[in-house]
Amino acid sequence: MTGEGEGEGESEDGQKSFKLLGILDIQKTPCARESLLHGAGGSLVAGLGHFLVTSRVKRSFDFGVAGFLLTTLGSWFYCRYSNARLRLQQRMIQDGIKNKVVYEGTSLDPSRRSDAGPARSS
Repeated sequence: MTGEGEGEGESEDGQKSFKLLGILDIQKTPCARESLLHGAGGSLVAGLGHFLVTSRVKRSFDFGVAGFLLTTLGSWFYCRYSNARLRLQQRMIQDGIKNKVVYEGTSLDPSRRSDAGPARSS
């Protein structure tokens, strides 16, 4: 081991990284951290709520696991959808700005087109 290299489980900026099941790096994957935190809260609410209503431990545990899965997946898909929509909007704005720069001052510039056509009498 070298004294200056990256330690086991550390990312390049010196922070400890957490890998879920040895595959998914939580720090680098978009929406992963928030989804897991929402899932933990959802499992707690579902399991504890079911236990308070029925007092059945095993069934409450099953509800907690189901609550974790549903809340995590729901939060994951919602976050990924929102990020994709945001990226699409940003790309459209960048294309619009690029077209504005390209066509500015030319006859194709939409802001230069005059609506003053021949006058119509009614």
